[in-house]
Amino acid sequence: MTKEPGAENEWRGWRAATEEALYGPGGFYRRPEGPAGHFRTSVHASPLFAAAVARLLCRVDEALGRPERLDFADLGAGRGELVTGVLAALPADVAARTRAYAVELADRPADLDERIDWRDELPESLTGLLFANEWLDNVPVDVAETDPAGVPRHVLVAPDGTEQLGHPVDGPAADWLARWWPLPAEPGARAEIGLPRDLAWAAAVRRIERGLAVAVDYTHTLGARPPFGTLTGFREGREAAPVPDGSCDITAHVALDACAAAGAEASTGAAPRLLTQREALRALDVTGARPPLTLATADPVGYVRALARAGEAAELTATGGLGDFGWLLQPVGLDATPV
Repeated sequence: MTKEPGAENEWRGWRAATEEALYGPGGFYRRPEGPAGHFRTSVHASPLFAAAVARLLCRVDEALGRPERLDFADLGAGRGELVTGVLAALPADVAARTRAYAVELADRPADLDERIDWRDELPESLTGLLFANEWLDNVPVDVAETDPAGVPRHVLVAPDGTEQLGHPVDGPAADWLARWWPLPAEPGARAEIGLPRDLAWAAAVRRIERGLAVAVDYTHTLGARPPFGTLTGFREGREAAPVPDGSCDITAHVALDACAAAGAEASTGAAPRLLTQREALRALDVTGARPPLTLATADPVGYVRALARAGEAAELTATGGLGDFGWLLQPVGLDATPV
């Protein structure tokens, strides 16, 4: 059965419905508890993550020749947890030159470090590191599904999460599907149309004069796309049905390879790199290696602390968990990627 959105807009594409549910008045991401009240990201799992990002910022600083002003922008900042941790982990001389931005639609937390510039969009120009941790997965996208005739159609959704098929996918959205997520003719095959994410990433990359843009998200690549898509919800720490009423997060994995191509068209310098979080964090000295047992005798307290850090590092780099996240590293005006 197919149906177009009616005059009362009860049925809408997933992109429009998600935009309102997440970012509209009373939307999920404007609620006071913030994302940490509903799901746990790498930022919340361990301060080792922020320390690794701080080391990356230092490498970018060196690649830029230690500029008088070094920018760090946390895109999709939640309640400022990452940018706060990065500032705390920086060497004093680097921190003194760093201008920190937290980019988020929610109101500024009352207790946020006064050094952090809280804003709802990126600055016009950045020289340094732009870091987007689990931002792109919350850039709303439309969903396509193959109908019984083998035609990809937009999936429409009602406020209670009920779905039905709408008009055929056409124009730039169809072009994106053909290039990045070709749908088979089998009825029920689904895809998330990632074009808005490509455009959002390219726009973010264009804000960088020189430096590095990094996007971290659950991802899939061409040739290994999930056959029925990944759209889902999260509520109070658990996966839930995606219902566009503001009660839950609505998210879908990211085609980071498509974003990389869009970002490359918007920048100059070395080619982008795609790594797993496991690979990226190990390159940034987060290994998960257990401390030597001899330390337990020589410094019992130090051993316990080192063992706890090893456990946290293991969680950040775990196969089948956070370690499987993708890292897209997009240099701008640099001859190499500093990872």
